[in-house]
Amino acid sequence: MAKTFKILTLNKIAEVGLHRLPDARYVSGSDIVEPDAILVRSQDMLEMDIPVSVLAIARAGAGTNNIPVPKMSARGIPVFNAPGANANAVKELVVTGMLLAARNIVPALQFTDGLQGDDAALRQLVEEGKKRYAGTELRGRTLGIVGLGAIGRLVADAAIGLGMQVIGYDPEITVDAAWSLPSQVKKAGSVEELLKHSDFVTLHVPLLEATRNLIDSKRIQVMKAGSVLLNFARDGIVDEAAVLAALDSRHLRCYVCDFPSAGTQHKPGVVALPHLGASTQEAEDNCAVMVVEQLRDYLEHGNIVNTVNFPNVSMPRESAFRVGIANANVPNMLGQISSALAGAGINIHTMVNKSRGEMAYTLVDVDSPLPQPLIAQIAAIPGVLMVRDLPLEA
Repeated sequence: MAKTFKILTLNKIAEVGLHRLPDARYVSGSDIVEPDAILVRSQDMLEMDIPVSVLAIARAGAGTNNIPVPKMSARGIPVFNAPGANANAVKELVVTGMLLAARNIVPALQFTDGLQGDDAALRQLVEEGKKRYAGTELRGRTLGIVGLGAIGRLVADAAIGLGMQVIGYDPEITVDAAWSLPSQVKKAGSVEELLKHSDFVTLHVPLLEATRNLIDSKRIQVMKAGSVLLNFARDGIVDEAAVLAALDSRHLRCYVCDFPSAGTQHKPGVVALPHLGASTQEAEDNCAVMVVEQLRDYLEHGNIVNTVNFPNVSMPRESAFRVGIANANVPNMLGQISSALAGAGINIHTMVNKSRGEMAYTLVDVDSPLPQPLIAQIAAIPGVLMVRDLPLEA
């Protein structure tokens, strides 16, 4: 009888994604007990007591700062995300942010909202006041993009379409990403080089220790006087105090971000939006569909695509019998697994093993069912974190 998977949802997940879970094999909801997997968007899981039954966590979005990833890695639990699924939504908001800053839209709206009088009086006040809100055009300006992943590449393409010059910096760019980057994008050799030549700077990198306060007081001083900084990535990437000081000195013209704070409230030169980056129906649908499909493939077949803590390992089925093994990336692990299978008289049909940092993952298709004592034997190998029997269900 096919196993029924229980999925705990910690936030409202788009129905178009949940509909990808067949009723015959899946049950999902916010009150699931002993779940096999967790679907989450923004809920903070850092202090959550995650049940021992959990095999995987799937974040319907890109960032996973709300999930205790190191703890999950130690348990052999992959954490899936949806890189690129919300890229178009964020791209459009970045373009919006540039236009808001370039044309002084926010203070102009505040000005008109405060006007009083009849039509004749309003016309006179508008004529007298509008010169204070004269802006600049984007065409011919230079946009610097730090981080050339899915979002950064779309932003680059949109900016080029608006007639902007684009310079990019990403030391971790993949070969595939480089190939898909518009040829007009100039490559900067450092963050400082990019900042020096940009009228607008937009950030699209994850929040890691290496990127925390990436834009600090020293780097802000390298930026052009009167430039605009946009942050739709994570608030910790920018040293907020340094940005506010640069706005006070007029070295920065405007700071556009998706992360309001007490420091930015009512601050001239700040446009702070309420974390709208992925807040479109299309983005929520795309993220839900993407992570649900990835989660299903893992639960049913052990394949891994798009996690933040495991290598990508995907193997077409060549047998009805399969085992998935998460383990520490240490020597002789494959030898021990192969020896255990051979000792039990199990013939290996095909095997794939990949590693990512300290984590490794192995998929093995075999020619006959795996007895439970063998599963327990493999699980007992020092360094093995999780073993899953993955028979092909009818």
